[in-house]
Amino acid sequence: MPEVNPQKPRCTADVIGSPIDVLDWDGALRQIHAWAIERESRYVCICNAHSVVTARQDANFGEIIRNADMATADGAPVAWLMRRLGHAGQQRINGPDLMWRYCEDAARRGESIFLYGASQATLDALVERLQTTFPGLGIAGAISPPYRALTPQEDAENVERINASGAGTVWVSLGCPKQEQWMAAHHGRIHAVMIGVGAAFDYHAGTLRRAPLWMQRNGLEWLYRLCSEPRRLWRRYLVTNTLFVMHAARQLACHHLNHRR
Repeated sequence: MPEVNPQKPRCTADVIGSPIDVLDWDGALRQIHAWAIERESRYVCICNAHSVVTARQDANFGEIIRNADMATADGAPVAWLMRRLGHAGQQRINGPDLMWRYCEDAARRGESIFLYGASQATLDALVERLQTTFPGLGIAGAISPPYRALTPQEDAENVERINASGAGTVWVSLGCPKQEQWMAAHHGRIHAVMIGVGAAFDYHAGTLRRAPLWMQRNGLEWLYRLCSEPRRLWRRYLVTNTLFVMHAARQLACHHLNHRR
């Protein structure tokens, strides 16, 4: 896969206050690979409606998104708003598919990755599936962190282990906003590209079923997840999606007004 020019200007769109990168699948994969081969400390946020609404409500989280080296349009509503703002053809670049496509490319290159997050059982199943599907892919290491704050010594040991592994990318599955906070806190300390992919580990390990393809393609994956876990996700999807629609409508109105002047 050809490398991108690391000096290529970054193009972003303002999505209700958060800068989201205007790029396609090839561009995203090439840029991550270009950073990975140089072992650059970078982090990538995969942003859906919940992410950008939370960024408006939480100043600290908003700062994390703004400081990300790449922020992709994960949710269909985010990609839709970007298209309405003039970025025609903007694709939805979601975490599970980004991880899968990158692993496929990395396997052809003989590249190694690192996995951070999820339960040990999920990690074991994920490693087995990745190695079976992509024999050329190296799994440089996998860490299932405890469901508590790590001590400074534990954290330092994990950082040392990741850096010593030689992996150019670290795929992080801790859920939002924990994974974004973790990546921002380790920016400059971990010498690899950190990509927060949410439930991707569970999907690829088979411990959580993903929405059918027709729902994914029609922007209804959120509805499938809501129906699967209504108690846990009702607020995230119903409340934050409603807020997203309100903010998006206001932004579009201002956008159209400015273009008429």
